[in-house]
Amino acid sequence: MKRKNIIIIGAAGRDFHNFNMCYRDNELYNVVAFTAAQIPDIDDRKYPAELAGSLYPDGIPIYSQDRLPELIKELDVDECVFAYSDVSYQTIMNISAIVNSAGADFTLLGPKNTALKSTKPVISVCAVRTGSGKSQTSRKIIELLMENNLKVVAVRHPMPYGDLVAQKVQRFATIEDLKKHKCTIEEMEEYEPHVIRGNIIYAGVDYEAILRSAENDPDGCDVILWDGGNNDFSFYHADLTVTIVDPHRPGHELSYYPGEVCLRMADVAVINKIDSASKEGIDIVEANIKKVNPKAQIIKADSKITVDKPDIIKGKRVLVVEDGPTLTHGEMKIGAGTVAAERIGAAELVDPRPYTVGKLKETFNIYPNIGRLLPAMGYGEQQLKDLEETINKTDCDAVIIGTPIDLSRVIHINKPYTRVHYELDEVTKPNLNDVIEKFIKDHNLDKK
Repeated sequence: MKRKNIIIIGAAGRDFHNFNMCYRDNELYNVVAFTAAQIPDIDDRKYPAELAGSLYPDGIPIYSQDRLPELIKELDVDECVFAYSDVSYQTIMNISAIVNSAGADFTLLGPKNTALKSTKPVISVCAVRTGSGKSQTSRKIIELLMENNLKVVAVRHPMPYGDLVAQKVQRFATIEDLKKHKCTIEEMEEYEPHVIRGNIIYAGVDYEAILRSAENDPDGCDVILWDGGNNDFSFYHADLTVTIVDPHRPGHELSYYPGEVCLRMADVAVINKIDSASKEGIDIVEANIKKVNPKAQIIKADSKITVDKPDIIKGKRVLVVEDGPTLTHGEMKIGAGTVAAERIGAAELVDPRPYTVGKLKETFNIYPNIGRLLPAMGYGEQQLKDLEETINKTDCDAVIIGTPIDLSRVIHINKPYTRVHYELDEVTKPNLNDVIEKFIKDHNLDKK
């Protein structure tokens, strides 16, 4: 029987996982290409033979998603599998129309065929959009588990932008490990908050190999925490699913893929940032949670902000640097740095656009609605240099770093700067402490 020709449409993450789960070593299918979007400079590479299995001795080429119609024709493609996250329903159906009009089928794979089963209890933390507050929720849950003397190993949604073979399984236990694995800013933002709290985090490409390594971590493992990325659903079957909803983007929880999947699967829905959102936004997301998942337990929370040096903000002209993906495909117009500037009384948010260089200038061309904020783009060495040059060229009094890591550790900033920190602070009962106490009891994990 002729093997079905497949293109996997992705962004260096879910696409590789879906291939590993459903197509690697499967003689019914022939994956002829991956296409890439969202991540700069990932196309024109290969998914390497060392990871692709015996059916692909030459690896699998990765092309730009822009070439999708011609690739379907040239490679006689039968089916395209969509495999990345944080996209509007309009966007995903536009891509479906491109695929169908070129003659191929359009497929979305779900958890039944892509989620792995762990030997340990699993908590998954996901979100309906990038930048909803998922990472601070993950940190809060880990802290609660650690307070109960439990060994927690976090597994982070993939961000493999470098040497894919070297990134097959990555373990981060110290800050030095970030340098050893040549992490980008985007990776450091997710891994660093975990390791400085004393828990291990894994990531990489092959998520079955990662899971088995995490379960048998040399420092011990009682619970696996899936720390999701964008608004993707978990790669692992979860015993407890927590989904974060953002009232700054009301309605997005029902109009972005696969965020609505995460919401419908949630045992607990956390409405975050209620201290900076409108009542109308909060009411809309709460109504939507009850509409599509009435069994979900709802927790409301503030995103509590603290600033290292508030004096350099008050009355000053400031440049606000926020998390890159949150401003780009996350489409946010406000972040922790912006909130800090407003609350402390900055005189002005300085527009970085006249000062952008290189790849940052390209970023603003691709995402023109970012506005007066600077996304901390750092997918590669050149983007890091461009970020440093842009910050240092900008005519401002001070810089507000609203990213989860201290940018001054990886770039030189030539003017006063301060970091903004943000933590989850639940304001309703029951809260996450009650949820985790029940989880511990249900899984006989009590070590007190």
